[in-house]
This record gives sequence, structure tokens and C-alpha cells, in this order.
Amino acid sequence: MMLGVKNSAHAVASASVMRLLPTRPRLLALGEPTHGEDVLLDLRNELFRQLIEEEGYRTIAIESDCMMGLVVDDYVTSGTGTLDEVMRRGFSHGFGASAANRELVGWMRAYNDGRPLSEQLRFAGFDGPLEMTGAASPRQALTALHAYLATWAEPDLLPCTAEALDRLLGADDRWTDPAGLMDPSRSVGQSAEVREVRVLADDLVALLDTQTPYLIAASSREEWDRARLYGRTATGLLRYHYWSADTSPNRLARLCALRDSMMAANLLALAERGPTLIHAHNAHLQRDKSSMRLGGLPLEWWSAGAIVSAHLGEEYAFLATALGTIRHQGVDTPPPETIEGHLYALPEDQYVLDARQLAAALVDPRPARRVSPWFGYAPLDPAHLTNNDAIVYVKDVQPS
Repeated sequence: MMLGVKNSAHAVASASVMRLLPTRPRLLALGEPTHGEDVLLDLRNELFRQLIEEEGYRTIAIESDCMMGLVVDDYVTSGTGTLDEVMRRGFSHGFGASAANRELVGWMRAYNDGRPLSEQLRFAGFDGPLEMTGAASPRQALTALHAYLATWAEPDLLPCTAEALDRLLGADDRWTDPAGLMDPSRSVGQSAEVREVRVLADDLVALLDTQTPYLIAASSREEWDRARLYGRTATGLLRYHYWSADTSPNRLARLCALRDSMMAANLLALAERGPTLIHAHNAHLQRDKSSMRLGGLPLEWWSAGAIVSAHLGEEYAFLATALGTIRHQGVDTPPPETIEGHLYALPEDQYVLDARQLAAALVDPRPARRVSPWFGYAPLDPAHLTNNDAIVYVKDVQPS
């Protein structure tokens, strides 16, 4: 049954990946089933290098805070700051501690040195300023948007002063109370002041949009594009905080959906820049709905990949990564009746293969979903197999 699959397994390389895709994508999404394993990030780094050399890719985007990502992008393009500072300030979710991420940033800076901006590599975070414990204050993004418009737009067009905005935003710690994740009454998102801030944020974004021709000419497309990121982030955070204060049964599922919606908006903006390699958890990049249990509740929402795929069609490609073992995390040899078990039987340590061909080979009997003993690892769902363009398989993950 697996003979045809064995014959179609190829080394994880740019050329092998592109041969499996119907067209050259603007967004090539490489998923991972767990975070924190540098083996997977090393694979990502090598694929990115090949995509640069062979396919003309210039941007990599990872599942990290989009505002923090600007610190990394400034470093790799202009050398702003030091590598130590960038790794500390430029990543969310603890990703700055990764040796593979540090290697990527240092290599990108060295590659860009002496090159004009049009030929340089770019870095982006595409997650919102969100952690599992809650959301950031919209202050940084909203005040940056206001400052850009105050610098370049006609003063009488602005809906408020910087001082008025600062007063309405109030202290940042009232936005970031971790108790607000599970207790809506601890969220400030539906207070009178925040409702007013939401209106002002909407007006500032509208001003940015309506003045686009003038603003690009007066500043630069690069500065205008960054201001758009500020606007997306500010309005996304305000929306997230508003629904954090919601008391309906769908509250947590809506918050998960809003996070992926923010991701999708950032990815679609990156698609305008040019071919981009994306790296994040499979659950954020898949073309299907995502699901999880939180506080004992089953949650389901459309993933960022599903939203982006609906917009871009074949210009979005998804490579799901599956693993054999992560023994240091208690993930041992997969059962033979699972997708991972079938793939584990092949001799290669790493390979890429066509997901639809794999699905066709596993119809009788249909593989079971692997049960993981570790919360941090999400096995492939057989029901989602045909919605992947390809499967990247790593047989054994050793400690980072």
C-alpha cells in the first residue's frame, strides 16, 4: 500500500517542494506540529535559503508578535541595535531564546550587508501582540499610527490630539490583566473610554486609507505600509479586548478566531510585498477549521490559513509537518495505523511528499488520528490530509 508513497518521497528541498505545487505561490506556508524544537527551525532556515537562491523569495514571516517583528526587520535591513537586543526584544512566545532563530537573524543581517533595500531579505512577525495569558495594550500601535499621520497628513484632518488619545488609553496594566482571559469582568474592552478609542482608531485608519496617494508621495511606500500595520494591529487589539469582555458562551472561540483573523490580515499584506515563506503551527496555517479544548470547553474557528486560502487560492500553498518521535517530550514511536506510523515505516529521516497521493494510498483502512501524550504536540488529522499541498516528515526530533 505504501510502495507508491515511498517512490514519491523526496528530500526536503526547494525544488522538490515546487514540483509538488500547481503554481508558484505568493505565500508558502510551512507548518510545524509543535513549537520549540530547533530541528524543525533548522529545516525551515535551510528551505528559506534555497527559496532565496532558486525561487527569488525575499521575506520570511513567523508566528511572532508583528510589532516586535519590526525590531528584527530593522536589524536585518539596517543593522539597528545588536543581535542580543534583537533576540530579546524582537520575538514573542519565548522564540527569541531559540538558537535556530538567532542563527536565522544573524545570517539575514550578513546577507543584507551592503545590498540595496530592493535586494534585501525581510523579516516579519505575523501574529498579533497576543499571548496565552492575554493581549497587549493597543497603545504602541495606535500612538505610532497617530504620530505618522500627525507628521504627514493635514493637522485639521486628525480626529484627536495625541494627548487626548493618551488620556483615553489610560494605564497599560489595565489592558494586560491576565485574569481577563477567563473572567470577562476583568477586561476593560467594553468600557466607555475604550469604546471611544475604538471609534478614534477606526477614524485614524480611515484617514490613512483616504489619504493614501498623498501619504505615499509625502513619506514613502515603506513608511505608509508600516503605518498600515499599526492600523491593523490597533484595531485588531481593540476588537480582541472588546470581545474579551463578552459574557456569551462563544467568547473563547471568538477570541481564537480574532487572533487568526489578525494573522490572516498580516499575511495578505505580506503577499502584496512578494513571495514569502511563512512558518507557524500547523493549526494556524491549515486550510480547515482549527480546534482545541480550553478550560474543558471544545473550541472551533477558521484558521488563518483557511482565510488566506479563500482569498489567494493556489497562490497559497501549505506544507504540513508531521513527526515520528520526540522522545524527550514523551512522544514515542507512532502506532502503525496512524498517518505518522505509516510514514515512520519509510527509511528516510526527512522527506516531502504529495499529500493527496498519501491520502489516496491510505484509504483502506483509513488511518486513525494519533493520540499524543504531550499537550504541546498536535498529530496530523486524517480528515485534513487532502487539504494540504504536501507533507514534510521528520522521523526523529532530538533535544535542541
